[in-house]
Amino acid sequence: MKALRQLLDQAGHHFEKGGRFERLFPLWEAFDTFLYAPGSTTKSGAHVRDALDLKRMMMMVIIAAIPCILMAMYNTGLQANLAIDPAKTGELVGWRHAVLRALGVGYAPGSALDCFVHGALYFLPLYVVTMVVGLAWEVGFSIVRRLEVNEGFFVTGLLYPLILPPDTPLWIAALGISFGVVFAKELFGGTGMNFINPALAARAFVFFAYPAHISGDRVWTAVPHELAVDGFSGATLLSQWRQMTEPFAAQSFDFWRAFAGFEPGSMGETSALACLIGAVVLIATGVGSWRSMAAVAIGTIGMATLFNAIGSATNPYFAVPFWWHMVAGGWAFGTVFMVTDPVTSPFTDVGKWIYGILIGAMIVLIRVVNPAYPESVMLVILFMNVIAPIIDYYLVKANIRRRAKRRAEA
Repeated sequence: MKALRQLLDQAGHHFEKGGRFERLFPLWEAFDTFLYAPGSTTKSGAHVRDALDLKRMMMMVIIAAIPCILMAMYNTGLQANLAIDPAKTGELVGWRHAVLRALGVGYAPGSALDCFVHGALYFLPLYVVTMVVGLAWEVGFSIVRRLEVNEGFFVTGLLYPLILPPDTPLWIAALGISFGVVFAKELFGGTGMNFINPALAARAFVFFAYPAHISGDRVWTAVPHELAVDGFSGATLLSQWRQMTEPFAAQSFDFWRAFAGFEPGSMGETSALACLIGAVVLIATGVGSWRSMAAVAIGTIGMATLFNAIGSATNPYFAVPFWWHMVAGGWAFGTVFMVTDPVTSPFTDVGKWIYGILIGAMIVLIRVVNPAYPESVMLVILFMNVIAPIIDYYLVKANIRRRAKRRAEA
């Protein structure tokens, strides 16, 4: 390691001011600080020093997302393998199936290895494309602005493919992350300056720009020699609720299967259990706000309970209990990894409670009242991202007025 440090120091002067590659200093600095701590750090003087810097914060979010990543690959492969009937499909064609045959991996739904490897061949290409394209934009803006490359994109680049359907074309994924990085982040100044979540902005872009590829209920289907994800009503839990004609209590849904994540859906959003593990990590390390998560739960419980009490003879959605809302769709993933984004959520503690409660309530409200659009998590969070600064503004103004009143009365 000492030899590598010396080699980096020898090459580094070419990227410093006046060096041959001065324009590429942000790229060099990003590579150097990825391997080692920054060379210039505060050691004395009147400065506040904290062990939790941006790099460590981003790393903790990545660690917290590992259960969702593993579940994304396993469940994607599971849903795909469940759709395959070798007697009807014959030998499947395509590069993924060629890789599976080369590795000697089959399509047995009961084999964890078969499911994991098959699912990885859907998740990893989306992740690689996202990182390559997104980092290219990040580095390009850093070079033009002559600023260091920020580590914030590593989290965005990980969360974005987790909220995509497994069959998303790679070119659409590339366009989406380009929109998220450029228009939702860099045009506002980069990491820490964006007012909406870049990963959700990217997902919203592809949702509206390419609805045939992204929106709708999607389930694996296998035809001779091919495996595809086709639009089909009745695939996800939310779409099954939309099709209900009998009271919710009469339906035969498996809660623990839904909680564990063995249901169709966007790759990283299906498992509430994996998200719960991630929540524990984020709260224990102080990276994620427990107030925001608890507030979303309170809002969800309150609104769902209200609809349960009101009831409806024509809309079975009114009878869906709050715990089912928490395991369906992207509720758990959004609550743990999107609502707690420190940049786009309120900074005040009271603001976090207001922000989260409104998100939880609006998710249930849209799911129940507008069943034509059952999955509301993405757009609700984006909407509240815009409202978050307003919440903080009025809370701070109210605090200033209280202080001024106390001063006047003293």
